[in-house]
Amino acid sequence: MEPSSSVIDGVVDGGLAVRTIGADHVALREQVLAELRRRIVDGEYEQGERLTETRLADDFGVSRNPVREALRVVEAEGFVQILPRRGAVVATLDETAVRDLFAVRQQLETLAAGLAAERASADGIAELRRLIEAANAATEAADFDRVAELNSAFHRTVIEISGNRWLHSISAAMYHHVHWVFRVGAAQRAPHSSGEHVRLVDAIEAGDATAASAAARLHVEAAAEAALGQRPTA
Repeated sequence: MEPSSSVIDGVVDGGLAVRTIGADHVALREQVLAELRRRIVDGEYEQGERLTETRLADDFGVSRNPVREALRVVEAEGFVQILPRRGAVVATLDETAVRDLFAVRQQLETLAAGLAAERASADGIAELRRLIEAANAATEAADFDRVAELNSAFHRTVIEISGNRWLHSISAAMYHHVHWVFRVGAAQRAPHSSGEHVRLVDAIEAGDATAASAAARLHVEAAAEAALGQRPTA
């Protein structure tokens, strides 16, 4: 019988290196989570659709364990509901959920825009304009999955430029839902959103915190009106 030993960071007691699967497991779990979230946000798994562990494991080509872990996370994030006798079902974006999302979003984004106007660098401004141009190109190509990704990236970048780490931390989960709502009506919303983004960046570049906050507020209000006009599909 071989002597017992423990494995920590891929090294057995006694200094003999071994291959462990711990890191691989974490990576697989995160990959499954990211893909599950993406498929919900992009509408591949529709609102109200049932998602069994067996089906998802087959879809992703993995065992049920990482699927089970991913379902727990997306349930906590509000993308999935666990219903009696049905199991996991993709959540429905009802009017209350959308109103609550935009109420929080307005507070966070107006604050972030004002701070960004005070703290933005030339590189930060250039990145925001690059994202707008990329979104315009994706809109012209009718690649609305990409438009939704770039929309979220734009708003996350404004928050990064604000330099407020609490805003960054608090908003991280929110933007998965912003992406979800935006994607549903992206074809109609994208051209209007682009112009609003330009006005916001202009105010940030000018260093006008009041104008930037106002531009952010008007942008969120317009986005909320568009989203709520799409009930019940969000």
